[in-house]
Amino acid sequence: MELSSRMILFAQVVEGGSFSAAARAAGHAPSAVSRQIALLEDGLGVRLLNRTQSGITLTEAGAAFHARCAEVAALVAEAEGAVAGLGAAPRGALRVAATVAFAKAQLLPILPAFLARHPEITLTLSLTDRPVDLAAENIDVAIRFTEQIGEAAVVARKLAHNRRVICAAPSYLAAHGTPQTPDDLARHNCLRLSSVARWNDWGLTGADGHPAPISGNFEANDADAVYHATLAGVGVARLSSYLVMEDIRAGRLTRVLPGYASDDSDIFALYLDRRNLLPRIRVFIDHLTAHFGPVPPWEREGG
Repeated sequence: MELSSRMILFAQVVEGGSFSAAARAAGHAPSAVSRQIALLEDGLGVRLLNRTQSGITLTEAGAAFHARCAEVAALVAEAEGAVAGLGAAPRGALRVAATVAFAKAQLLPILPAFLARHPEITLTLSLTDRPVDLAAENIDVAIRFTEQIGEAAVVARKLAHNRRVICAAPSYLAAHGTPQTPDDLARHNCLRLSSVARWNDWGLTGADGHPAPISGNFEANDADAVYHATLAGVGVARLSSYLVMEDIRAGRLTRVLPGYASDDSDIFALYLDRRNLLPRIRVFIDHLTAHFGPVPPWEREGG
């Protein structure tokens, strides 16, 4: 057995928690798996696993080596899936979850072209800002932001760069003035999101070195509602660049505190780390990547 095969087998042992589980996944006898791992350890000159009657645990070297083995296994699985999918027309049910605002502003407009190109795919779209469990909810692809990536067992493929931008409608600023420093926000109606707590950390520090106070009389559980409230002149909000850049260029919104750094919150496609990625999932992710990268539409002048 080649080194790469033993690395993949080692990853299966660690992820399965035992030689028996890895043997079932690989179609080998447990004794054969144990022998291959022993040969791997001999070749490397280090012990990767502690073997006891109660099971196996990783050594320090084993933990470091497993991270590399998992990467090799993922790359091989991706390559196998790509080759296997070349001769198969994408078909079947595709289940996608996306945040409400992103789906409305950026995803829905590009779905007609995707479905026209792949008429045998049936797409079901779930709009939610809450955390999703891909395996438990049978979701093929979830479109999420940096702050929402929590599962270690998923692949996160970056789709586009996105920034958080503080802005307000000209009508609000005309009535209440324009904040010049983070401390000025204490005297303004700052709109908040209740769905993801980290989105309410605006990353601004006051003159006293403490986080600038953010408070107001409006809160919603999705960014689309906060976006429309901002357009209506309700207050100041910190929103994604994918949502507001067109309005800023058109004069419907005005950037606030532009001299202060805006945080990145990139957009990712999440999917389960599995072998033989289904063609319908692969072509959907490829469609998103081709549309949004390397410079997303909202960051292009005139886009």
